[in-house]
Amino acid sequence: MSKIIAMKREPKKINFAFVPTPVQKIAFQKRNFLMKRDDLTGMALSGNKIRKLEYLLYEAKRNKADYVFTCGGIQSNHARATAVAAARVGLKSKLFLWGEDTRNADGNLFLDKFVGAEIRFLNKKSYSDVNQIMFQERQDFLKKGKKAYVFPEGGSTTLGIWGYIKFVYELSKQIDLRKILGLVVAGGSGGTAAGLLIGSAMLGLKLKIYTVNVFYSAKELKRKIMFLVDGTILDYDLNCKIDENNLVILDGYSKEGYKNITGKKVKLISGFARQTGIFLDPAYTGKAFAAYYENFLSKGKGMRNMFIHTGGIFGIFAKRQKYLDAI
Repeated sequence: MSKIIAMKREPKKINFAFVPTPVQKIAFQKRNFLMKRDDLTGMALSGNKIRKLEYLLYEAKRNKADYVFTCGGIQSNHARATAVAAARVGLKSKLFLWGEDTRNADGNLFLDKFVGAEIRFLNKKSYSDVNQIMFQERQDFLKKGKKAYVFPEGGSTTLGIWGYIKFVYELSKQIDLRKILGLVVAGGSGGTAAGLLIGSAMLGLKLKIYTVNVFYSAKELKRKIMFLVDGTILDYDLNCKIDENNLVILDGYSKEGYKNITGKKVKLISGFARQTGIFLDPAYTGKAFAAYYENFLSKGKGMRNMFIHTGGIFGIFAKRQKYLDAI
């Protein structure tokens, strides 16, 4: 395996994650495939989010922040992971969530409240301006003598995606990546895929990064990913060349919308849970696995194309009736 290309400046982080997460050979419907279990990174089952937060929270602490701000849907895994991790390092958190409050909070929203996060609920129209809203509240906090550090959607910044640049290096120590054609992952804000692209290039690999868009259109998600890739290479003076053709968006697996999931997909992931004991959530990994199953696993290509389980188990509880109806 090629050595990782030298970096002039690799950012510092707080070590939270239980790594390396395992690579497992999974059997489903008499077909075998490889899964990287990044749902097992620890920190209250925070999945892929904690890899980014290790870097972001180090920077928040270095900047002597009192609060961290971030945003997402009402069942945002990233928002919940941020609230949990912030509590761990003694920071307060404020979440800007797209949705309505409820006395019967479930899933991620319940955990947000349980760990003491302050929450501002936004309707769909207001959420389109969430970055401006967070900036304004940050300014208001400063006037009150409180310092807030803002994490954008998904923690997808040129700093945060280092979690998945280093992920590829971790994976290269577990298996021979020259025998793998591609990695398949859910794509929300694009940070995970951006890190995978850079990490692969830094190791001199030609891995295909298959990303299943669950929220943004394929065109918009690709734009976001490449913007992060270019920004990271520039910010950290990385000597690597990205082949944009190695990024493939697997489109059409979230036509029901980010907050919903079809009965057909739930039946697939329910069957998967019953055979393997592994749970997939309705917003991200469930949809990504449906794409993986259709494009790779059902065609006998599971051992050459790895599925990355990015976590999200708590989103299941907000859809419990839909899951039970699939039984």
